[in-house]
Amino acid sequence: MQFKDYYQTLGVSRDASADEIKKAFRKLARKYHPDVSKEKDAEARMKDVNEAHNVLSDPEKRAAYDRLGRGWQSGQEFRPPPGWDAPFEFSTRGFTPGEEADFSDFFSELFGRMGGMRGAARPARRGEDHHARVLLDIEDAFGGVSRQVSLRVPAVDASGRASYRERTLNVKIPKGVHAGQVIRLAGQGAPGAGGSAAGDLLLEVQFRPHPRYRADGRDLLLTVPVAPWEAALGAVVPVRLPGGEVRVRVPEGAQSGAQLRLRGKGIPGDPPGDARLDLQVVLPPADSPRARQLYETMARELDFDPRAAAQ
Repeated sequence: MQFKDYYQTLGVSRDASADEIKKAFRKLARKYHPDVSKEKDAEARMKDVNEAHNVLSDPEKRAAYDRLGRGWQSGQEFRPPPGWDAPFEFSTRGFTPGEEADFSDFFSELFGRMGGMRGAARPARRGEDHHARVLLDIEDAFGGVSRQVSLRVPAVDASGRASYRERTLNVKIPKGVHAGQVIRLAGQGAPGAGGSAAGDLLLEVQFRPHPRYRADGRDLLLTVPVAPWEAALGAVVPVRLPGGEVRVRVPEGAQSGAQLRLRGKGIPGDPPGDARLDLQVVLPPADSPRARQLYETMARELDFDPRAAAQ
């Protein structure tokens, strides 16, 4: 996927005001609108212009795009880092149903989820619901914790340029929370009109990358290193899980890539997930005369060809 420079598309500077962006869009729309343009690529150019305007005219999308787009140039191979949008609080107005289909993969990758978290229909004067992502550690799902969450709320400053303010909330994370779950904070969305109730804040849970664990729904995935003799002869080995250490029986003759399943040892819930253990046979290094001697003895005395099954 290629990075799109929306400022370059509209021909405006990165500190352009909302009025400057509007004027640039209107000028380009008169030039490329398929109903009036004689340019051969008018339809494609108009789609690019509409997409750029959709992002840069929306304070929420623009503030998030500006944070992500620093240092990138149009056409560079690009993939947004996991959780890039976690600090930003978005309203749920999103975009019209046809926009995501009309716009590029780049747009959908960045903003596609904004269309999927609309709240149910509400009284007209009630405040709008907002949503944001919150990044948690997988361990948080096993006990339930309280976390401080700092959010950036996009807005337009007095000069008409996109900016944001920060706010910090104390959030109770329930035990058993899983990736994709939404935590609703009542009254923490947009204020209502005329003294009516405020909207809610919907926090979508995602897990940070972890050096040992991965989550698949409520299942917990991890790699368990085993020594060659443990794999060949069978053994009982300790395995550290977020809920505490357990002892696991490795079957005799286990190979790298074999998977063991511990029922109910995954993320808590009703029912709880499982822990899925991928075995990885790790060879000791031949870094001493004794170690080399042992390997040489095995090479002489064992009738073993690791490539025989592949021939």
